[in-house]
This record gives sequence, C-alpha cells and structure tokens, in this order.
Amino acid sequence: MPPSSNDLSNAGPMAALEDDRLAVSSASRFRVSAASDPSQTATLVEEEQYLARDAAGHAVMASRGIERIPFAPVPRKDDHGSTKTSGTYIRRIIVFGLLSAALFGIIWWFLNDPTGDLTRWFGRAPTLSASGLLVYSSIVALILFLMVLLMRYFGLLVLSYLNTAKYTAETQEEAVFQPRISIIVPAYNEGKLIRNTIQSLLQQDYPEYEIIVVDDGSTDETRAVAREMVGSYPKPGGRVEVKLVEKTNGGKSTALNAGIQVCSSDFVLNVDGDSQLSPNTLRRTIRHFADPRVGAVAGNVKVVNRTNLVTNLQALEYVEGLNMARSAQSIIRLVNIIPGPLGLFRKQAILDVDWYSSDTYAEDCDVTLKIIRRGWRVEYEPDAISYTEAPDKWLDLLKQRYRWTRGIIQAVRKHKDMFFNPTINFGGTVVMWSMAFESLVWPVMNVFANVYFVVIALVFGLNNYLVFWWVMLTILDMISALYCVAVEKEQGSLVFYSIFYRLFFLLIIDVCKTFALIEEFLGVGMTWGKLERIGTPAANVPVRT
Repeated sequence: MPPSSNDLSNAGPMAALEDDRLAVSSASRFRVSAASDPSQTATLVEEEQYLARDAAGHAVMASRGIERIPFAPVPRKDDHGSTKTSGTYIRRIIVFGLLSAALFGIIWWFLNDPTGDLTRWFGRAPTLSASGLLVYSSIVALILFLMVLLMRYFGLLVLSYLNTAKYTAETQEEAVFQPRISIIVPAYNEGKLIRNTIQSLLQQDYPEYEIIVVDDGSTDETRAVAREMVGSYPKPGGRVEVKLVEKTNGGKSTALNAGIQVCSSDFVLNVDGDSQLSPNTLRRTIRHFADPRVGAVAGNVKVVNRTNLVTNLQALEYVEGLNMARSAQSIIRLVNIIPGPLGLFRKQAILDVDWYSSDTYAEDCDVTLKIIRRGWRVEYEPDAISYTEAPDKWLDLLKQRYRWTRGIIQAVRKHKDMFFNPTINFGGTVVMWSMAFESLVWPVMNVFANVYFVVIALVFGLNNYLVFWWVMLTILDMISALYCVAVEKEQGSLVFYSIFYRLFFLLIIDVCKTFALIEEFLGVGMTWGKLERIGTPAANVPVRT
C-alpha cells in the first residue's frame, strides 16, 4: 500500500506538528482504562500516521502500514434479571393464581348475589344470565376496544403528520454544522455482509468521518474481511479511515463501548453489521445536533430483502408500525428507542449515562431511556435510511421478536422508578407509560380481544359484529398504510399487504409478545439469538489506494 497523505501546509507547520501530537496522544489515550475487565481484551488495528514532507516541502500526514494498539475495554455489566430462584417462580405462580381466583369470584358474586346486596341496591334480584352477561359485555368490550384502537391510530397519524409538516417546512442549511463523525460497526459473524456494509459507509456524502469495525470474537470470516478493508480511502475533499477493533466475545454492548472508547469524534453513528445506509445519512442526521440539547437521533430503518410474504409484511410493519410511531414521538422530541441499525449520538450523552449496559437484551432501548432520563432530547430523521435484512422465515422472526420484547420489558423494569416520579424527568415518565402500554398491555389486549370476540361470535351468533370489526380494522390499516407509503415514497404494493397485516401478521407477533411477557414475568432464562444472514450485493464499490 503506497503512503497516503493529507496536505497540512495551509494550516502552517506548527498546526501540522500539533496535529501529529494529537494523533499520538489519541492513540495512547485509550490504552489504559480506569476500570478493566479481565475477561475482555481488545486491539485497535489502523494505519499508522506520521508527519512527513512532500517533494515541494509541504507538511503532510502520511501512512506507512498497519499498527496494532492493545487497550483495556470498558467493563461489561452483566446484571441480567433472568437468573431466578425456585422461590421466584412459586411467588409469581401464587400471584397469578390469586388474581385469577379474585376475578372469577367477582364474576360469580355478580351472577348469584349470595349476600343479597345487589337486590337491596337495585331493588330487585339480578336477572342477567351468564350468557346474557357475556353477550352484552362482549358488545361493550368490542366498542371500547375499537375506540382505544382508533384513538391510538389517529393519535399517531396526527402527531406524525404534524412532525412531517414541521420537517418539510424546515429550511436549515445542512452545510452549516458538519463536525467529524465516527461510525461504529459492531459485528459478530457478519462475514456475508460486512464488506457490503463498509462499502456503503464509504459512499457517504460527508467531508470528514472514520469507520471503526468492532469484531466481537467472530468465528467466521468477519475479522479477515474487515482486516482487508482497513486503510485510508480517498474522497472528494478528504479521506476516510477504516479501522478495526479485535476483541474477545462479550456481546453487542461491549463492542459498541469498545468502538466509542477509541473513536476520535464527538459524534458517534452506531449501525449494525448488516446496515447499508443511504449516501446522505450523515448530512441529514448531524444537522439536528446544531441544537445542543439533542443527545441522539434515530434513523429510518427499512427492509432490504423483500422476497416473500414474511419480509414484505415486515417491510410494511417498519414503515407503518415503527417509523410512523418514531415520527409521532419526534414532535415532542422523545423517541423512545434508537434503532440498532441506525442511531447518531452525541458522545457526551453516552458518557453521561455511563456507556452501554449489558443487563438487558435490548441495549438500544436501555441506552435511549437513560439518555432521556438525563434530560437529553431524542429526535427522528426520516431521510437517514438504513437498509437491513429482516428474517425471511416465521421461526426466525418469532425468535427475533421474542428477544426484542423481553429486552424492552427488562429496560422498562430497569427504569420503573420513572413511572411514578416525574421529577426525575417528566418526558421520561410519559415515555415509560407509553412503552408500558405498547409492550405490556396492548399485545395481551389484542390477543385476548381476537380470541374472545371470535368465540363469542361463534357461540352466540354475533357474526355481523365480527365482520364489522374485521372490516373496520382492515380499513384503518389501509388508511395508515396509504399515508405512510405516500410520506416515505415507498412501494405502493405494500398497501396490499395491509389486508393481512393486523388480523394475521400482528396477531402472530402479539401472541409471541404475550408469551415473552409471561416468561419474563416468571423469570425464565433466555440467550441471545443470531439471525442467519442471506447476503446482499453492494454496488459502486470505492477503490482504496
């Protein structure tokens, strides 16, 4: 590899020497950590930079081969709440039993009036039979369920529209604020996709940034492929350095922490090992940080492998179910989850919350809640797009959503003190109640409503109400799909999948979430799952010099 250089002569020789001293100090800054984890070792692999002069006598920064720098990673935090004793199971089973017995007791008392209290209160004995009670309560429950659903959907639609209108009206010039950015790519067994990911990152339309790939003890060709990509790449107006951190396996949170620990920027873009970004991602996301109160910005995640029913339904879900919600939350600057495939952070915000933690299976949700807790704003950027591979088989999808659900529940439980203490952060309290409804209440309510209404309709002949219910939900989903597809300029064919979206896809997902909720409450152990990658070809490959 021939030496590469950046001309520093315009800044003067003293500036060049100062730049060289800063490069040396930054290389040694992360070798010693205030607290180390003996189970974790890491090495930074990068091109060695040195001060030189060209033929005209100008001071330049040149590179001469690969340098390996060992350092002590930030300690891992492993206080998972999934390790339970037999007493935990017994207590929770007793709680479930007592609540169920109390519910059945209340129903029996209303039907039989054993003490005569109902007769004295109402002047006559109760005449409503069990079947009558079920019929009338089912109609009331159906109406209430539809009202809650309509309020939820139209609330999200209105807030999302307001944020889109505000976003469209903004005319802030992107070029005003363009600081250096570090892109962190944690990777574990991403050999099929890591080259494509790095190549897409090299195509960013941004003047100054670096790419740090963190290999978290992969057992495939990830590390070898990443080593081949280490180096300096030319870009209009500058160069991009690709670096590699090699470390023992410790989980995604430790990989992110190691990358942030060695980065040289005040702004950190965290992506997944399979993420492929739109070229304007850095320009569109960094402009939010002109506001010093913004701590993080969530990107727009889309499914790239739309090859069958499973992946197309997920593509609709990402557009309608996830991105619309983030857009609605962004109007109040309280996006509750920065997605793993694309999230830009102010590094100070991550340091303020003591790095990423390993005590949940949803480190992205946990770190977002911690950032909100500390008073930082969290926004959403719809034009910063990350294309990611989604599970293409039902079993893989359910495994993924099971882990997501339990991780979110763990994060919610971890920050449960914000539920009833708005003095910590009022916005955080709002976010917590919203997340509790979405992750704890709504999935169970949706599953119960579907099963309950179908059974009641079949037993008592309320087929007309059931058809009305299904038609209402389908129309609602089609309206939402049309709006989201139009706003995001998505494929119009996704609207077709809204016919199956709620009464088929979401029901299956909510059943999975319900089981995850029960098992998390009972303390059943779980492990990380690894999605088998397919591999997506990349275009416009940059050439390294």
